[in-house]
Amino acid sequence: MFDYLKEEVAVVFDRDPAARNTWEVVTCYPGFHAMLFHRLAHFLWGARLRWLARFTSHVSRWLTGIEIHPGAAIGRRFFIDHGMGVVIGETAEIGDDCTLYHGVTLGGTSWNKGKRHPTLGKGVVVGAGAKILGPIVIGEGARIGSNAVVVKEVPPGATAIGIPARIIEAEAAQNGRFAAYAVVKDLNDPLAKTVHELIEHSVDLDKRIDQLLAELKRLGGKVDERDVHKLDANSLNKMVD
Repeated sequence: MFDYLKEEVAVVFDRDPAARNTWEVVTCYPGFHAMLFHRLAHFLWGARLRWLARFTSHVSRWLTGIEIHPGAAIGRRFFIDHGMGVVIGETAEIGDDCTLYHGVTLGGTSWNKGKRHPTLGKGVVVGAGAKILGPIVIGEGARIGSNAVVVKEVPPGATAIGIPARIIEAEAAQNGRFAAYAVVKDLNDPLAKTVHELIEHSVDLDKRIDQLLAELKRLGGKVDERDVHKLDANSLNKMVD
């Protein structure tokens, strides 16, 4: 038991640079408290003391703002940063070394019995406000961006962002270090790239039309002199970024 507590405290120091000492972690970190309550509630759930397990979970929710169903299976070195508003459903499964930020939901999409909540592989990071819904699998080492809504499986090591979430290319390993808030460098978003290309294409067409109108006017043709609004490529590209 003591070794388990030491491991849980060490996780906080590893993933939160704001942690200063062990006493602060033990007394002031709701994610740490929520996991202690959940370990007890999950044990009671397995012992078929279902009401007592639910009551323990309810007390934990009241004290920490984190709601974890006692039936959820959670691996070692699990860390919830900040924690307020986190919801983890009954049939959720979370692998070792996963990290969740505040406002994350691992929810179900059905009222049917059986598996209805997500499964997170080892080392998954889920950014603040993200929703992962249904009995889907998030692969080992995957990153879920803040406020993403994930309803389809995410491959191991991939990064998913957006509503609904889509897979993007990224420096997933980030040199092997932890990715805070599931934000990694060098995101290569295909949707943003496509929008940029459309903007550049539209600007190029504007230039060609101006050349054609100037040539037509030089040849004596009739040209409509009304001002036409033109795209500002720089402003639009900044908006997309």
